[in-house]
Amino acid sequence: MATIAEIRPSPIAGTWYQGDPERLAKQIDGFIQAAKLPDLKGEVVGLIAPHAGHRYSGRTAGYAFRSVLGQQRDLVAVVSPLHGFFPEPLLTSAHQAYATPLGTVPVDREAVYELDRCLRQEANIHLTAVANDSEHSLEIELPFLQRALVGGFKLLPVMIRSQTPSLAGQLGRALAEVIRQNGSRHSVLLVASTDLSHFYSEIEANRLDAEMLKQIGLFSPEGVLEAEHSGRGYACGFMAVASVMYAARELGANAVEVLHHSTSADETGDHDSVVGYGAAVLLKRS
Repeated sequence: MATIAEIRPSPIAGTWYQGDPERLAKQIDGFIQAAKLPDLKGEVVGLIAPHAGHRYSGRTAGYAFRSVLGQQRDLVAVVSPLHGFFPEPLLTSAHQAYATPLGTVPVDREAVYELDRCLRQEANIHLTAVANDSEHSLEIELPFLQRALVGGFKLLPVMIRSQTPSLAGQLGRALAEVIRQNGSRHSVLLVASTDLSHFYSEIEANRLDAEMLKQIGLFSPEGVLEAEHSGRGYACGFMAVASVMYAARELGANAVEVLHHSTSADETGDHDSVVGYGAAVLLKRS
């Protein structure tokens, strides 16, 4: 049996985003500083951020991560889709840490264990640990977190392969339970990784994206799931979005601010086949 490396090497640094640490830090800082946010009242419980290459979606991602700039979070749960094939519904990393050009991000093995336990108890499903995965949509958020947050953080990585709507609620409740258990020891952030519509004309993409962002803005995970399954809206990480929204709701979040929308056409000039990107923040307001 092959030995699993302690640190997951990045399969996308240098292609999906800058491989040079100084250039990467400068680019991400630029995206974050360029984002102009409204007055966000309340505590930031979660973020929704895109996961395309930084060249395409970094400007929109900057809006999401600007909302936590300078904050300290001990634990960050990043929930993403799994774009490749795998027979199990929920996956996590078998490695002890993720590598990016900005350094390593340790995986919180205790939180992974607790989430697995809660899922088994809640839904009779489990997290499957995988090594050397090629999934970009979880890793792509890490450099933004490394630049936005201060003091370092541990990671709870979750990748969703299933598209069964009931799983979103089950995962959301399990995530909330793990966070409540860690609440006295950790400041926790939820991150849902998703792009929006894929490869429609810009006019059609804007229509589909507007519906999905409407449901997100209404703080309706049910609406997100229905928009996806009815075809009125589209997000490749709709399960991640719904799961994080369910978890945030359980934790007392009661408002969502949609911060930015763009498409790949803004960067490439190709208006015939575009990908949509959105940024939003989930807030707990008194």
